Amino acid sequence: MERNRAQALLFSGGLDTSILAFLSPGVYALSVRLEEFGEDFKYAKALSERLGLQLHLRKVDVEEALEAIPEVIRIRRSFDPALPNDLALYFALQLAREQGFDSVMTGDGADELFAGYDYMFHLDLEHYLPWLAERMHFSAGELGSYLGIEVRQPFLDEALISFALSIQPHLKVREEGGRKYGKWILRKAFEGFLPQEVIWQAKRPIEVGSGFAELRGIVASSISEEEFAEAQRTYPIQFLSKDHLYYYRIYQRVVGQMPSPQPGEERCLGCGAGIKPSAFHCRICGWCREAGCEDFRSL
Repeated sequence: MERNRAQALLFSGGLDTSILAFLSPGVYALSVRLEEFGEDFKYAKALSERLGLQLHLRKVDVEEALEAIPEVIRIRRSFDPALPNDLALYFALQLAREQGFDSVMTGDGADELFAGYDYMFHLDLEHYLPWLAERMHFSAGELGSYLGIEVRQPFLDEALISFALSIQPHLKVREEGGRKYGKWILRKAFEGFLPQEVIWQAKRPIEVGSGFAELRGIVASSISEEEFAEAQRTYPIQFLSKDHLYYYRIYQRVVGQMPSPQPGEERCLGCGAGIKPSAFHCRICGWCREAGCEDFRSL
């Protein structure tokens, strides 16, 4: 932790960031929410009070979030439908800058290394997790760089990655109280240090816990069924939803043409852009090559 410590922590009150908060006495906690949506703030507020952390909250209204979409698409050069995840991170990092912090920690990597996603419960984790560890990528670093914030990711420390991959899968996915949990060994390691309701809470994706997932329905409501059907016929893009089309139109305006595949790349079946043969999803359009990658294509 010492070499990855930062001035502030992007804090959801979920298991991963709660572990970092416990291990970082005195760290400033930062949390964002879209208006009154999402559950993260409830958990973040309760745990910050228990741990004696100073919590900074930024409440973002819908109009402000909509206005930020073009900038986030321009930074990420992507119209992936997981954009609400990036928006939540963008506003949290913006809050860090407003508070005068120049470095933050995130909980990135814990789910990938300790099997925190439900779809992983039925996979051969002994082979899958090392494969994933070589390919995982997180948008917080890119957004932080743009905003002048250094993003530190303790779970991605090389020593921790090596240790995590040495742990047997049956210690990562296991039943407790009649229910199957991922990250079982992490949960057990911090029992007695964190409240039970934090230890055994269900996974909340960033965009869900922060409420930014609500934007999907809001932007989708601006596109009629006829308009969406016409776009599916007209554009050489496999649109997954109306909000996907909404983001693509902005991408066309602020980024421009789709990049052609470069030597060594394959053509994405979703948008025609280049994608590395080893990639499990297209970072431009979000098309998934691997089953289950919908759970983390925002990474």
